[in-house]
Amino acid sequence: MNNKKIYIIGAGPAGLSVAYYLLKNADIKPVIIEETPYIGGISRTHIYNGNRMDLGGHRFFTKNDEVMNLWTELFKIQTMPSKDSILLNDYLPDESINKIESDPEKSDNVFLKRRRVSRIYFLKKFFDYPISFRFETFFNLGFLNCILAGIGYIVASLAKKKETSLENFYINRFGKPLYKMFFEDYTEKLWGIHPSNISPDWGKQRVKGLSIKKVLENCFRKKSDKIETSLIEEFLYPKKGPGQFYETMANQIEKMGGKIILENSVVGIDFNGGKISSIRTKDKSGNINTFDCDVVFSSMPVKDLVASFNTDIDDKISEIAKNLPYRDFITVGLLLNKLKVRNNTKIKTVGNIIPDCWIYIQERNVKLGRLQIFNNWSPYMLNDFENNVFIGLEYFCSEGDSLWNMDKSEFIEMASNELESIGIIDKKSIIDSTMIKVKKAYPAYFGTYKDFEKVRIYLDSIENLYCIGRNGQHRYNNMDHSILTGFEAARAFINNSSKEKVWQVNTEDEYHEEA
Repeated sequence: MNNKKIYIIGAGPAGLSVAYYLLKNADIKPVIIEETPYIGGISRTHIYNGNRMDLGGHRFFTKNDEVMNLWTELFKIQTMPSKDSILLNDYLPDESINKIESDPEKSDNVFLKRRRVSRIYFLKKFFDYPISFRFETFFNLGFLNCILAGIGYIVASLAKKKETSLENFYINRFGKPLYKMFFEDYTEKLWGIHPSNISPDWGKQRVKGLSIKKVLENCFRKKSDKIETSLIEEFLYPKKGPGQFYETMANQIEKMGGKIILENSVVGIDFNGGKISSIRTKDKSGNINTFDCDVVFSSMPVKDLVASFNTDIDDKISEIAKNLPYRDFITVGLLLNKLKVRNNTKIKTVGNIIPDCWIYIQERNVKLGRLQIFNNWSPYMLNDFENNVFIGLEYFCSEGDSLWNMDKSEFIEMASNELESIGIIDKKSIIDSTMIKVKKAYPAYFGTYKDFEKVRIYLDSIENLYCIGRNGQHRYNNMDHSILTGFEAARAFINNSSKEKVWQVNTEDEYHEEA
């Protein structure tokens, strides 16, 4: 094993997990090749003028012990109050978590315990996500909408639709009126096409356990009962954002003898005898580098992976891979003096800002899809937590479309205007702003995706290739699922066993993340 040349494409959660597992469990010194200057992939933390942005929002929650063990091996869960809890005087210590004191005011490698608050913004009002049966929900909806929602749910319960699309998947679980109010427009913003044209696979993977029935059960459940992940009330979060965890993991990988090469994009993969023999990359200076390899673990987008193969490929396979759809992602970061919208909840916050981690924007007259409030993820995300609010406005687009090609200043102006138009901010409160683009953030479930299994079979036939992670498997994995694909791929290689378990991650379990 120690003579094997092991290369891992991508320094996101999946790629880092392969390297970490191999270094801990085998006499192997892998090399990670990363296209960008950053560690963590879409789970990285972007720093702008000392303030931190979580690109997409990453809750550290899992029902898998192996993933939890990895997390708590590198970071300890807080046993002392964080900055916001000190200011609010609301921290209740839980000495059962760690035997070692973990104080976020004194140490950086700490997981904060955070309250999950996610709501939907619709009709310029807040609704719980998932939808709850509180008086406020019925009041905000209005009498007629409540009646229509109830009738719609009864009809959907009695006459289930054949689940040929994501639209039918949602209607079966919520009824048509609630689907139209709370799912249809946001889903179309996310994917760029109507839910009636999207495979139900996405719903089965991401929200399969969520329904009106589950919401009702959650209202009456005991605290110790098993619950759906979309209904959880608490999660862990690294003190300085998700990227902090993966940067720490990368440092450990290098200390154990692994190597990470940044700013090298894969431009070619060569074959010999049906196996991968070398990887060619282009560095930031334009130089081509060739790395001879025995085994490759790839988390790069399947579309790009297949296009880089320097070997004969069946035309059908090549065509499917070439046309696999993705959605790209733009975040606008706005640093504010304050928010215009008021905190009418019972949850105490510093500055009395709204308590949400993220908000789904269901308003039909704006392109904005989701809003993050970084103060509520961690007080350490901001330079001046007590006096400023840092938010992320999330837009879903496709590379090359009008949103993607918009000038940066024009885009920020458009985003600011949209947020002001729906009553969340006053533009005069903006102190600073930035914009970040992320390519191929979301592998999509339409177009040639319906034939993806043929591509998967082909990729698995390449003996020394293991496909891992969200883009490596063209699957909308959670962070913990991506980590598990890395672990399973490393085990399959070490044990010379089937790759099937790598693909089984997130197909039979019951845990998922909001999306």
